[in-house]
Order: sequence, then structure tokens, then C-alpha cells
Amino acid sequence: MSTPATLVLPTIQGLAERLGAVLLEQKLMIGTAESCTGGLLAGAITAVAGSSDWFERGYVTYSNEAKSQELDVSEDVLSHYGAVSEPVALEMAGGVLLAVERARVAVSTTGIAGPGGATPGKPIGMVCFGFALRTGNGIVTRAATHIFPGDRSQVRHGAVEFALRGVLDMLGAPTQRN
Repeated sequence: MSTPATLVLPTIQGLAERLGAVLLEQKLMIGTAESCTGGLLAGAITAVAGSSDWFERGYVTYSNEAKSQELDVSEDVLSHYGAVSEPVALEMAGGVLLAVERARVAVSTTGIAGPGGATPGKPIGMVCFGFALRTGNGIVTRAATHIFPGDRSQVRHGAVEFALRGVLDMLGAPTQRN
């Protein structure tokens, strides 16, 4: 049976299941690097039975020091752009692939979940994402920023959904929002 190229999936669980199927089909392992989502993304992935076949590991790097030590995020990039920035998100995702040879795909989240922490130009709900894919020619990355409405829980769950959709899109298996 053929699967349509674009599916409508209503839940984080459904997205994680779809991601697992795509990663298995493409024989890829994924790793995560999380700040504002604090492990929720890895938790969504590992809620899928059999995820050990396609999930390599996850990093929760909440502090700048952890981002630098665990993922080799440049202190210069952190100080120039701030932790909540696309350059940091890209270095986080790329850092997973540099640290973990088996991982071929990585996604990162860094943002301001609230209720405090907003700064000029960086409102509550702003989350930056890094997506990385190891290819025969090196590591291909892309970044995205989205501002999520709602309270802390809604921002974090919105970020997990966005991250899962972003990885699926990067792997050529996009989904539509319902």
C-alpha cells in the first residue's frame, strides 16, 4: 500500500509515529538537542514503541555552558546572538551530528517559553529550531523561528509539534496542519 506524500496528523503522537516510520524506511537515526522543551521532544519520540531502532540520543542543554560543553556551541555565537537565536539552534543541531556518529538527522529547540524571559526582539513564545542532515557531502542545516501563543506548556508543546513537522519536511515527508 502506498502512503500519500502529505498526511494530516492531529497529534504529537501521530507525528512521532510518522517520523519513526520515515526514519526506519530511510534507515536513519535521529538525535535531539533541547533547551526550552527540556526533553519533551525526546519524550515524544521515545513514547513510540520501537523508537530505539531510529532514536539515537537526546541532549537537554538548558544552560549556555551545557550548550558549549555538550554540543560545541561557540561561546562567541552565544554572546553575539544570544541563546535564543537561529545561529545557536543551528550549532546545537550540528553539534549532535558531530558528537554522535550514528545519528544522521538532528533537531534542536531553543526559546523563551515564559512567563518571563522576554527581551527586546525576543518575545515570550519565540522558539528557534535547527535541523541538520548528514549527507555524503557533509552536514546540511536549516533554521526556523516561530512564535507560539499561549502559556508555558502550550509554547513547549507547540515547539515539539513544529520540530517533528520540520524533521518530516526535511526528510521529504511533509505533513499538513489540520
